[in-house]
Amino acid sequence: MRCPRCKADKDRVVDSRTSADGSAIRRRRECLGCYLRYTTYERIENTPLRVVKKSGEHVRFDRERILAGMVRACEKLNVLTEELEEATTRIEVRCHEEFDREVPSAVVGDLVMEELKALNQVAYVRFASVYREFKDVTEFLDELKPILEERPAEASEEHGAG
Repeated sequence: MRCPRCKADKDRVVDSRTSADGSAIRRRRECLGCYLRYTTYERIENTPLRVVKKSGEHVRFDRERILAGMVRACEKLNVLTEELEEATTRIEVRCHEEFDREVPSAVVGDLVMEELKALNQVAYVRFASVYREFKDVTEFLDELKPILEERPAEASEEHGAG
């Protein structure tokens, strides 16, 4: 493994952990050249999955692109990178479990929205507004309605516990 900073290929593994679903091993490494600590992930290589876009174009499934979209949606929000990594892994695993070779891009987008909704509602709405290509405020409000309807129930549960 090459260090992302100094490009040396000598490192040591500081810590190894299996992901919650057992599909990956997370390794904390330390470069023996510059002492930078960085994280790597080891996964089983599956049959290449292709994403079928709205246009009909077929592109390879790219977990880094999914992660980047989620990171963008969570910008300046209190969401840990590890949480986004785990969510990306869940999305990838579900796509491989539910689809043999090709997965519609709409399914991938829906899975991302499902994960973001559970992590952070602001990130969810940010992603949905771009993914669903809202044309006006009405579409935006339609997406917010279910979230706003859930909130009073959550607030009364929090206050009723005292």
